[in-house]
Amino acid sequence: MDAPAAGTVVEVTAMGAAGDGIARLPDGTACVVPRSLPGEKVRVRIARRRRGVVLAEPETLLAPSPERVPPPCRHFALCGGCALQHWGAAPYGAWKRARLTEALARAGYPDALVEPIRTAPPASRRRADFGLRRAGPAVELGFHARGDGGLVDLHACEVLDPRLVALFDPLRALLRGLQALRREGSAVLNLLDTGPDLLLRTDGALGSIGRSRLAAFGAAQGIPRVAWALGDAAPELAAQHGPAAIRFGDAAVHPPPGAFLQASPAGEAAIRDAVLNGLPERLTARAAVAELHAGIGTLSFALAERARVTAYEVSADAVGALAAAAGRTGARITAVRRDLVRQPLLPAELKPYAALVLDPPFTGAPEQVPLLARARVPRVVYVSCNPAALARDARTMKDAGYRVLSAVPIDQFLWSPHLEAVVAFSL
Repeated sequence: MDAPAAGTVVEVTAMGAAGDGIARLPDGTACVVPRSLPGEKVRVRIARRRRGVVLAEPETLLAPSPERVPPPCRHFALCGGCALQHWGAAPYGAWKRARLTEALARAGYPDALVEPIRTAPPASRRRADFGLRRAGPAVELGFHARGDGGLVDLHACEVLDPRLVALFDPLRALLRGLQALRREGSAVLNLLDTGPDLLLRTDGALGSIGRSRLAAFGAAQGIPRVAWALGDAAPELAAQHGPAAIRFGDAAVHPPPGAFLQASPAGEAAIRDAVLNGLPERLTARAAVAELHAGIGTLSFALAERARVTAYEVSADAVGALAAAAGRTGARITAVRRDLVRQPLLPAELKPYAALVLDPPFTGAPEQVPLLARARVPRVVYVSCNPAALARDARTMKDAGYRVLSAVPIDQFLWSPHLEAVVAFSL
């Protein structure tokens, strides 16, 4: 079929899972229209085809939706970080909540009660992974562009904590004179309780002069720790001016450079509260809880106030940080290094646990969920970051006889299509 000419008019009928409008071309072919909203008529230019779907670029908005609002960020049209800044807060929140409702319905829970969505505020995200690119005498720093995979050189961001945004220009100035950045690299910024934490990855060796510059940069910008790595190699410490720590309750955890954090303090609190509310009301002092994919202990210390916790995690550095913090505080946590994808817990290993908290990666836990269902763990609290994976795993729970006790949608990646959820299952 020949591509329609530029200027094709389409009507957007729905919002897709990636946050793009979905329309139909005159011949019935599905068409993805970025930055559009349901009900709008848009003149589009056909950009390309992918797997039987036409990707279009909006040219003229002919009939705007009453739900459309001015996007607050000047980078919105290009940046791939946000897809939905042009949608009013109420319909945007309803759409995100509906994604959890639909996922549970696909899993066999059409009547599951989904609670109101918890939404993190703007300017509160504390973690970002930036691309770096040398462009002549300049250095570009930002998120990847929509569609073509280019880099959007950011000078503002409505979702990031202002303390991270304030580092954009100083970091560019540092990188312009850093020979270790030859063409491309990345910078992971985590905002810890002790201040920003920087992991810099470059495509060239650092050298003694580069280390001195990183140390001076950290001191000048109030960054207690600067780590560096060549490409995908393990990070090494480049400079440290003070402790790098984050608190979970009374525990101060010293995470490895570039460690995974929940995206915002508000999102972390919402997840933690939903997990605790999903546990059995009566847990004895000797009750045991398993925590799978525990990371550096974001949930572990709160869980340990209710039960004895065995926390499983694949990263040796994360396990070490969690175990050290538990040792300092006397928390009832046993940290175990285990690759739960290659070596999921077997039914016999799961039998001792009164409850299990599962916080898998984006792909979900297809290796583990059938085993915990076979083990008949009485209570399972599933922390999801992918409604599609949740729907698949929840179907396994449904087939094993589990019911949904609670379902909490959490929007901590504001204006993106990503949705977190905490679902409690019980036999």
